[in-house]
Amino acid sequence: MTTRLDGQTAIVTGAARGIGLGIAKRLAREGCRVVSWDRDAEPLAASKAEFEPALAQVVDVTDLKAVERTFEIAAKTFGKIDILVNNAGVNGPTVPTWEYPPEAWDRVLSVDLTGVFYCCRAIVPHMRGHRYGRIVNIASIAGKEGNPNNSAYSAAKAGVIALTKSLANELTDSGVTVNSLAPAITETDLFKEMTQEFIEGRRRRIPMGRFCTVEEIANMVAWVASPECSFTTGFTFDISGGRATY
Repeated sequence: MTTRLDGQTAIVTGAARGIGLGIAKRLAREGCRVVSWDRDAEPLAASKAEFEPALAQVVDVTDLKAVERTFEIAAKTFGKIDILVNNAGVNGPTVPTWEYPPEAWDRVLSVDLTGVFYCCRAIVPHMRGHRYGRIVNIASIAGKEGNPNNSAYSAAKAGVIALTKSLANELTDSGVTVNSLAPAITETDLFKEMTQEFIEGRRRRIPMGRFCTVEEIANMVAWVASPECSFTTGFTFDISGGRATY
């Protein structure tokens, strides 16, 4: 029995744990060869206990040259990359903007926004050449609404949404679609970077009264990354339990 992503290859960034690992596992169940990217070798090795990717590569998405080199190896290995899921991200401290450490601001914007740009810049020409591609960027409801005491993360995710729209409009005649997802807060390792007060505040803002799950995000990615999602591009899909107002 065939599945909808049989024969396709996907790169998933930040795939060693949390949302990225959940997405990688879900795409693999759809028949996809998954290339797992993460900045650390140890978590990648540990993740193999749950999931064996077609290829695991250590890469820092904030280093353009490293992204380009790593992608070249993946492309040579599999011939064609059909899907890119830009998931790698950090939350940063949860403090008022006027107290936000400048070095933390730079780090969050570098990983959460510039890293998405670097991966798209490296991989889009390949997809355009093959006249097919699916790019899925993991944004956040924070990018739509702006979370208090979370300014760098909110600004970066708003940037991801805008980048998604810009790139999608540049690629409308190429066979490549670009969409993003805006989940509400999801219980992952990023919780370690947040205060309990911040976490509970975010939960109270979700009308359904619970956190988003990794599986719910992964299921949405599996459809948006598939050939079935063929006439939607530049869109941000809501996964916020009713929190989103647009």
